[in-house]
Amino acid sequence: MNNQGDLLKIGDFAKLANTNLRTLRYYEEIGLIQPASRSQGGFRYYRATDVYRVQMIRSLQELGLHLDRIRELMASRSAGEDRALFIARAREALLEQERLLREKLAILQDQQAKLSQALHKLNECQHCQHSPTPENNFCTPCTTTGEQLPAHLSALYQ
Repeated sequence: MNNQGDLLKIGDFAKLANTNLRTLRYYEEIGLIQPASRSQGGFRYYRATDVYRVQMIRSLQELGLHLDRIRELMASRSAGEDRALFIARAREALLEQERLLREKLAILQDQQAKLSQALHKLNECQHCQHSPTPENNFCTPCTTTGEQLPAHLSALYQ
């Protein structure tokens, strides 16, 4: 087993992982992480590289995965496990993360396009003499072009 001098105390590890003690203890409780060692007094010690596991857990959570699914994807390699099975599980975890990222990117790109459209229309509004009011239905449709306002701009005009 590693010398505890090579390991990080839970507080130092929490700072390195940009999280808190409560989260680390919860992740341990539900089987997502395990300390590399414990002192005789029960203090948890982690390897610096364990931060990658915490980062992946948080990344998968941000992508919308439930902790139960994350635990399935990140199941630790068991002693004596077939290497091919381990590689297959690792590939499944990475491919699922890649799929989730593609979906999230598509959503973000769609939002970015809508914002660009709203900003373009707002630039046109600078030269218009009308102001959005309840009497002109908050400039919907646009009194200059007759077109509907982009949703992101319309939301701000009301």
